[in-house]
Amino acid sequence: MVTRRQAIIGLLGVTLLWGGTFVWMKQILNNLDAEIIEFGKTSIISTMVAARFIIAFVLLLLFSKRARKALQSKEAWEGGAILGTLMFAGYLLQMIGINSVSPSVSAFLTSLYVVFTAILSTKISERKPTRMMLTGVILATIGAGFIDGPPHIVWGIGEILTVICALFFALHIIYTDKITKKTDPISVTSTSFAILIIEASIVSLFSSKDLSIIQTTWKSEIIIPLLLLGIFGSLFCILILNLFQKHLNPTHAAIIYSFEPVWATLYGWFEELVSITPWLGMGLLLLIGNIIVELDESKLSYRNEEAGPE
Repeated sequence: MVTRRQAIIGLLGVTLLWGGTFVWMKQILNNLDAEIIEFGKTSIISTMVAARFIIAFVLLLLFSKRARKALQSKEAWEGGAILGTLMFAGYLLQMIGINSVSPSVSAFLTSLYVVFTAILSTKISERKPTRMMLTGVILATIGAGFIDGPPHIVWGIGEILTVICALFFALHIIYTDKITKKTDPISVTSTSFAILIIEASIVSLFSSKDLSIIQTTWKSEIIIPLLLLGIFGSLFCILILNLFQKHLNPTHAAIIYSFEPVWATLYGWFEELVSITPWLGMGLLLLIGNIIVELDESKLSYRNEEAGPE
């Protein structure tokens, strides 16, 4: 039986690896400048998303009998279709949007998924956020959004796409909570990967209109970061997310996920892709927000235990 504390540690581990995906994706795109000019950024991004999840999907099928069995389950495909589509929409819109906005604006607007999760939870999820949790939401959103400095937002297509991406990420968090309680997490991980691969491949081929774009996936300079994205950023992270998130309130999970830009900034600085500024200290608000939520959740759990079964 997974405890709430184990779930928190597991999801924090996910954010550590998600921070690395920023570096790995940046390394891939930096080595595909000519291909981006030839095929277009949307086509290349979709191809790389499809490739990383193909790696994850194949490995999952090789090592899990439940993942293979899920391909014959109608319930697993229904849940996988929802989660896979929400994941792909979020990834694609974020990557297209960041092409025309600054990193600080992208970080701030993407962090709105914490707010969206809290709002949507009151309508969709069975576990509604408390007042204390909403305080954590505000702190986490400000902390995640201002890590790169104050965002100077001028509303254009890039900003709008990034806000929509945040909405899809919030929906993914909420529906992960609902679906993984009814469907085996490993099974729905398998089918969500398959759905995402199909959708990413369709967008890639439709936007490039050239099958030769597939050749970009085995360019020697991107093999290592692509494998890291597939194994750690996709397989490990999504599997842990699906296994552990159901043990937490969706809003609490969203606040934990907002630690991602902290790790991304630190990894980017280590790889000399970004510079550290005093604004990184805003990450302390994320920590405070999580502590507030954890105290609130612990108090609620204690009350439930005292009340006992009805």
